[in-house]
Amino acid sequence: PYGAILLLVAALMLKQPHMSGTILVLAGGASVLFAAGIHWGWFVAGITGVGGLLWIVITLTPYMTNRINLWLDPWSQRQGLGYQTVQSLIAIGSGGMLGRGLGNSIQKMLYIPEPENDFVFPIVVEELGFVGGLVVLVLFALLILRGYWLALNARDKFGALTIVGIITLLAVQVFLNIGVVTNLIPNTGISLPFFSYGGTALMIQLGEMGMVLSISRQIPPPKHD
Repeated sequence: PYGAILLLVAALMLKQPHMSGTILVLAGGASVLFAAGIHWGWFVAGITGVGGLLWIVITLTPYMTNRINLWLDPWSQRQGLGYQTVQSLIAIGSGGMLGRGLGNSIQKMLYIPEPENDFVFPIVVEELGFVGGLVVLVLFALLILRGYWLALNARDKFGALTIVGIITLLAVQVFLNIGVVTNLIPNTGISLPFFSYGGTALMIQLGEMGMVLSISRQIPPPKHD
């Protein structure tokens, strides 16, 4: 039943179409199923089937096919559809090791469209450099690892699965966003948690962290002899 409901929700989101949201829903659902102890055969079959279905949808949908082509060579359309990706790479590259200084980004001055949204990370790297970008990634990594540690030590299974779902959504969002702005993966339109502009998204993410903290308070403290 859980798998059927998950596929129904994913199908409705895909019909919008909202490929990035579909990927997030499937990733979060799959992580909860895996943590709950589903047989690995169902897990592998589900990933294979969903992956094949997504590939068919991508190849048969013109706008998704265009995104794949842009991902392979954004410089071929640097003044057209590939403009945002090219400007993002220029921002990251021009940051150097230590960056131009906080608030001194040039690319955010009408070069990168709406840099406060999905493409906020290149501005961070341009202003704070490779070191600043690395610090942001390390902080995200520590948050994600700590979340999974809390899931392993949660008092009950419901709490553990709740944390797994929340942290997996966070991890997938970070990967998709950073992957897009560095052209590691095709553009998916996913925001960077806690960084991208948007009050609704920020409130939901803070609420999720509140649930994780609430579950973590139920974990008994270690005993010291």
